[in-house]
Amino acid sequence: MPAPGRSRASGDSSAWWALALRPDRPVVPRVLVVRAAVGMAVPLGLGVLCGRLALGVFAALGAMHATMNDRVEPLRLRAPRIALALAASTSGMLIGAALQHRGAGGPAIGVVLTLVGFAGGALSATGPRGSAAGMLLLVSASLGGGMALPHPWWAAPAAMPCGAALVLLMGVRYRADARTDPRTRALADVYLALGGLLAALGTPDGAAARRLLTGRLNQMQDLLPPPRPGRREPERLHRLRRSYEAALGATEAAAGLLWAWRPVPAELAAFPARLAAQITGGPEPAYPNWRPDTPSRTAFDTALRAAADTVAGRWAPLDTAVPPPPDPWRLRVRLLSRGSVRYGLRVALCVAVAETAVNLLPLDRSYWVPMTVAFVLKPDLGSVFQRAVSRALGTVLGIAVTAVLLVLTTDPWALSLAISLCVALLPYSTAAHYGLNTVVMTPVALLLVQLGGESGAAEFWPRVLDTALASGIVLVFGYLLWPERPPHRIEPGVVTAAHALRRYLAAVARVEPVAEVWLRRTAYRALADARRQVDLGLAEPPPAGRLAEQWLPATAALERLSGAVAAYAAQLRYGGRQPEPEVIARVLHSLDRLTGAARAHHPPTGRIARPTGPHDPERSALARAADELDLLLDG
Repeated sequence: MPAPGRSRASGDSSAWWALALRPDRPVVPRVLVVRAAVGMAVPLGLGVLCGRLALGVFAALGAMHATMNDRVEPLRLRAPRIALALAASTSGMLIGAALQHRGAGGPAIGVVLTLVGFAGGALSATGPRGSAAGMLLLVSASLGGGMALPHPWWAAPAAMPCGAALVLLMGVRYRADARTDPRTRALADVYLALGGLLAALGTPDGAAARRLLTGRLNQMQDLLPPPRPGRREPERLHRLRRSYEAALGATEAAAGLLWAWRPVPAELAAFPARLAAQITGGPEPAYPNWRPDTPSRTAFDTALRAAADTVAGRWAPLDTAVPPPPDPWRLRVRLLSRGSVRYGLRVALCVAVAETAVNLLPLDRSYWVPMTVAFVLKPDLGSVFQRAVSRALGTVLGIAVTAVLLVLTTDPWALSLAISLCVALLPYSTAAHYGLNTVVMTPVALLLVQLGGESGAAEFWPRVLDTALASGIVLVFGYLLWPERPPHRIEPGVVTAAHALRRYLAAVARVEPVAEVWLRRTAYRALADARRQVDLGLAEPPPAGRLAEQWLPATAALERLSGAVAAYAAQLRYGGRQPEPEVIARVLHSLDRLTGAARAHHPPTGRIARPTGPHDPERSALARAADELDLLLDG
């Protein structure tokens, strides 16, 4: 996952353009690279051998779309992810191919693609899976309406599932053990991140370490299936779930230590890494010999001992509860929500303008412009401004790479090998930077067109103009003139995080009888989402970047409040402190004020009180948090 600390939120004073251009350095499993390369090479190789290279190209497209949605995760999660993307991709190709087969004119194609853009945009706003499916729906419809089709015309959409099926089958483990289960690795990563947080206690790196741990917990939570009432889980899955729940308790206690600016002995900070090694097959480590001397340290000692027993397979009280069942109507509600419809209209507007430009200008590859619009407007890839600029620059570099390859050779086997190598880089480039991903994707698209016999090297450079046109359309109609700017993405996240923290605090104070562990998990995820939107806004040029920076103190205050609530929970359980209704009401009132400021688009102008030393355990952690919120809101 991305390295923490890329934004000014972590003390980085880089300009917005430096933040936008700086790539991440993700760790990509080698198995994804191998599956990507083989999944692309086999359809193209079969196409060359059988003399049906056109069919091989479309089967390879299906494999590439599957690769773009491939993950190292259980088949229960992986298969629906690829299936949804493939269904959207095949449907889009079928729509585009049918339009081309019937000889539809430019206006008719423009109307249909605009409607497809609305549907894809609305689907994109439903979450990561919907985002991938919505983008591929529009991309494939654009390609199907413009690329040369094999005979019969319906063979193109029919070939795509064949390539995708190969990628899916390569990831099926017929014999899996605990060490090869991706959930085992993800759980070990959780405990490694917990150790990193403990090592950063009492240092300026603590906030970045906490965000990394939250990301690892989110990843593990997504890999675990929801429990089914009345059905007994397999022993391995039950043990993984219990170990994850134990990590949740240790994380809450560690968040309290982080807020209190109170480090722990080095041998204790190193212990979670030893638990991670045990999870992946190592020996059981001995628990460090230490004596906790504050409520927060006692809470952490209790939680970490429970985690050690749970990882070893022994029963331990975890103070947890069954997570709430998923809402079966959630996707339907979000698909028809105001935000989903707004994003659908945003994509449809840009596609309509793009199709109008295509019909008015002498462009020889009309599908390139709406296809670029679809890629740039994918909602979970970061800043729209950054994507538009990166797309244009990346296309220029990608075309230069393609031109060099075609000067060296036009042999189908050599080009198929080059395409497979480029696709093998997709898992890394996608996670590293959008511009780098464009550099990798552009040769793939252009060489597939070359293998399809549509064009030569001389026709590739007009794609720079097409990309510049599409990026300009998105910048003007999807960014500058569209009201959904970074503050409008940040402020709903702040409201959601404040509400989640409010419920978490109420559970800690036993104001309402709910499962505290899952309210805490919900609060941490909401905080991570809000912080991500701020970080994306920081990569925007002024004035958007300045507005995002104004929300930094508020999101940092909410993150600190979550740690203060954890420290307060420790004081209630292990320090003998009684609930303080007046202080709780004061914090809840501050959260209401912050929520009102977000809804009114007025970021607070105060400052955050940075700790200068460990918190006095005799003083109420919540009272100090209330003082910090007052300083932020009344400054």
